[in-house]
Amino acid sequence: MKHTYFLTGYPGFLASSLVSQLIKDHHQDIEKIHLLVLPSLKEKAAKEITYFTESNELHPDLFNIIPGDITAPSMKIDTEMNSTLRNSVTHVFHLAAIYDLAVPKDIAFRVNVNGTKIVNDWVKTLNKLERYIYFSTAYVPGTREGQIFEHELNEGQNFRNHYEHTKFEAELLVEELKAGIPVTIIRPGIVRGHSKTGETMKFDGIYFMLNLLDHLRYLPVIPYFSEGSAEGNFVPSDYVLKATSHLAFADAGVGKTYHLTDPNPYTMRELHTMLSQNYLAKTPRGTIPLSLAKSGLESAAVRKWLRVEKEAMDYFTIHSSYDTSQTIKDLAGSELECPDFKESIDSMILFYRKYKHDMSKHIQFV
Repeated sequence: MKHTYFLTGYPGFLASSLVSQLIKDHHQDIEKIHLLVLPSLKEKAAKEITYFTESNELHPDLFNIIPGDITAPSMKIDTEMNSTLRNSVTHVFHLAAIYDLAVPKDIAFRVNVNGTKIVNDWVKTLNKLERYIYFSTAYVPGTREGQIFEHELNEGQNFRNHYEHTKFEAELLVEELKAGIPVTIIRPGIVRGHSKTGETMKFDGIYFMLNLLDHLRYLPVIPYFSEGSAEGNFVPSDYVLKATSHLAFADAGVGKTYHLTDPNPYTMRELHTMLSQNYLAKTPRGTIPLSLAKSGLESAAVRKWLRVEKEAMDYFTIHSSYDTSQTIKDLAGSELECPDFKESIDSMILFYRKYKHDMSKHIQFV
């Protein structure tokens, strides 16, 4: 039997890239792909789908763009379309969320928590559902330290920002569905660009460090920020997408939660050194206390100039390790493994150099 997919979060980077990966891996088994798109992004989504179908020689009827909003009742999907979806959708991929570390509390809860509740309620109405794949984050443990296991979730933790907190609350809601719905939860680390091409839609995450280095490039000495002994768990998008595409259809994936994180991560200081040497041909010397670095980012003008969110500095102090035992076990035989950061740094830097002046790829600071 052919499958019908429903994705939220299109035309965001991960959702768009996941569509491409799913078609590459499962094209012969796909009947239809429905894409929930905010009305304001409908025109952009239509253009991207047209380009994608033409460049890949796909029939345009493979896709259906549905204007909607995960924060509205029934996601604002009209009655007739909802009836069609309820009797045809086999796989739901819920990626829509606010990923900004500096997101205000009310927006974060409205989209990440209430939006997920609405998607969950809608998923329960599907008559042919085979799998519900929810994109969470490896950072739902919040301020917990030490080894974090894939089966752990509610351990009484606190959180550094509203993004972490709301993704935790949303995952709790999805976790409740496991008793009666075939759920697979994906917890990526901080996603970076493609390991081969370096392509990314946004310069956030690890790219904040590149933004900082770019603005400090004329200094005679590049300093470290804190001791940097915490692990930096940055994973290339292609690994996340390929692993998701595999686990979403593997029988073993039902009822599981997966850390799509780097099983052999570098420390933040090691990453700082690699980026500085590759991008600036300079090895950092000396250390600026993290508290001082963060105080400088209290100024909105400084954040806008450096293009760095102050919340990102907290990740220099996360002394947590993310166990990937279940992921590795269930990916066995697929030949999928997380690429080494060091081996893909060249493509990352080349892409950043080429597009660093493209403001559409940067977080917009106000």
